[in-house]
Amino acid sequence: MKNTYQLPAEWAKQDAVMLTWPHQATDWDWILTDVEPVFVDITLAITQYQPVLIVCHDDPVKQHVKQLLQKANASQDKIIYVIAPTNDTWARDHGPITVKNNKKQTLAYDFNFNGWGNKFESTLDNQINTHVFNQCDVAQTENVNMVLEGGAIEIDEQGHLLTTKACLLNKNRNPTLSQENIENILTEKLGAKKILWVNAGALEGDDTDSHIDTLARFAPEQIIVFQGCQDETDPHFAEIDAMKRSLESFTTLKNEPFILFELPWPDAQFSAEGDRLPATYANFLIINGAVLMPTYGVPQDRKAQIVLHMAFPEYEIIPINCRQIIEQYGSLHCLTMQLPLGFLPKT
Repeated sequence: MKNTYQLPAEWAKQDAVMLTWPHQATDWDWILTDVEPVFVDITLAITQYQPVLIVCHDDPVKQHVKQLLQKANASQDKIIYVIAPTNDTWARDHGPITVKNNKKQTLAYDFNFNGWGNKFESTLDNQINTHVFNQCDVAQTENVNMVLEGGAIEIDEQGHLLTTKACLLNKNRNPTLSQENIENILTEKLGAKKILWVNAGALEGDDTDSHIDTLARFAPEQIIVFQGCQDETDPHFAEIDAMKRSLESFTTLKNEPFILFELPWPDAQFSAEGDRLPATYANFLIINGAVLMPTYGVPQDRKAQIVLHMAFPEYEIIPINCRQIIEQYGSLHCLTMQLPLGFLPKT
């Protein structure tokens, strides 16, 4: 039997979720006291179901985080600490991308991370996985000489892979690779069976060149949950509507249409300087038995929760207020990276 590795769907059983904690030497410094409580909320929610692996910049940060979580009555036996110098906190994009084979063995890939096309300093973040692998005794690992962020790809249990041309084909990532080259790598390394290229969809304030996890996500049973825009007067309407048409045109390996669930468009959010912030409900996180959904303190939060409950009827939907997180132009899913069952060594 061939040992073919495939990226598991996010709803596959997980060992843990990885978080990279913010600190004063990151861009979060100016709102650190507002942001850390969100990280605490995320940690508390996840540890109800499974462990959390927290990457800390140094030992003083680790001790600070431990105190914060002890005060919040977090389950310390479900928290794993890794010390690694960090530039930023977006674990979805610098964290390991872990595949599994038909023998249930895992292989943790360390793709290159270049700060979303060399927009930001990322030297330290690009080395985080090495620290995680070493400190957690991760046995099967492989470095892949390609820039790839976890937020740029979305896969289901059948091997359908969603991504955007604006990101993966952007010359600020892999200038020497053609679309065919990239498709071959996604097929070989991630076990993609059919690649679905989204050629529209963008959020103002997004630094990622249209990561798919801000726009459209898979749910079980051939469902795609996507961020809609119901306001025809909003500058996003044409782009999001074009993305919707693109999703409607996609078919499965069996040549069947996907089932689409449209999320409500949240009221516009702005920074103090008047810049539009990328609020999106598509940036949810699936864990063992629950879905953590970002909320923004707007009327649409409740409807988004209803839509996600329809898409994930067997999961608890847990709202996490991420209004402070989008001040740095990402949201809940961007902060996290699931570590599939088998990533951590058995004790």
